[in-house]
Amino acid sequence: MTKHMPDIACQPHFGPTGKLNWVGMSGIELPILVKQAQSDGSAAIDVRLSSQAQAYVNLIDPQSKGIHMSRLYLLLDQMATQKALTPKAVKAILDAFIDSHQTLSTHAFVEFKFDYYERRNSLKSDNSGWKHYPTTLRGELRNGEFECELSIEIPYSSTCPCSAALSRQLIQEAFEAQFAGQSLDYQTVLDWLGTPEGINATPHSQRSYAQVKVKVPESEQLDISGLINQIEDAVQTPVQAAVKREDEQEFARLNASNLMFCEDAGRRLQNKLDQCGYLDYWVRVNHLESLHPHDAVAIVTKGIDNGYIDDPNLMDPMK
Repeated sequence: MTKHMPDIACQPHFGPTGKLNWVGMSGIELPILVKQAQSDGSAAIDVRLSSQAQAYVNLIDPQSKGIHMSRLYLLLDQMATQKALTPKAVKAILDAFIDSHQTLSTHAFVEFKFDYYERRNSLKSDNSGWKHYPTTLRGELRNGEFECELSIEIPYSSTCPCSAALSRQLIQEAFEAQFAGQSLDYQTVLDWLGTPEGINATPHSQRSYAQVKVKVPESEQLDISGLINQIEDAVQTPVQAAVKREDEQEFARLNASNLMFCEDAGRRLQNKLDQCGYLDYWVRVNHLESLHPHDAVAIVTKGIDNGYIDDPNLMDPMK
């Protein structure tokens, strides 16, 4: 004889009534699959990553006790862990959320936060190393209208243009103090430039972060590596994993060739993302100042109607 178990959710609701914007779960531990690019240029492979997921639907029936949270969990388990996530797969998950809550829900939301690792080639040597990119994939379905967003945080280096100019001035002054009035030959100057006195000041630089959100269309592709390449190509000074002397020297050359205030970095990314044709984008660059105890920040959006909000009071979306 099957034991009858009570189902409170199906019993009449006698408390306060009302519709709810979102009901669901957060902090869901889920091993998802994503496509990962290969440093040797070969085809991307599926990799399994640990994620923290959120899943919600709205509740439009004011008389209902609540939604069926177990249905959301089971759908995530079935649909987000068996094949690589793409915008189209996210749309299918949201459709299933709503289908599982007919008469209760018209909107659905899902989010996956994960640490994306990719092997990246060194600047000059034949080495490569792993780099870490905090990533979020979000999808929302409202009355049949689908939006998918990919967010990522990219570290890079920024060297202050003002500090570089002041350093050059000190080097000129040191040269004048050492050689004023002298008739110099090429080798004397070359030798002096290789001494500590020859470079008596260096500009300050700092680790910096580009936090980027892009709206992507419904498709079978989720090109995380492509977005990383676009951002690193714009700033030109990505931090390095495996480094030999030739890589470090090239990194120093790139920093000197790409002096950047936060405004410069923001405009570089704006120009790059405009060229890439994303539906919408939101960018925040954070230069973690080595001169000051505070950070320098620039924020830019695509600026479309009903697009991303540029309010500086908004919380950092990656934290």
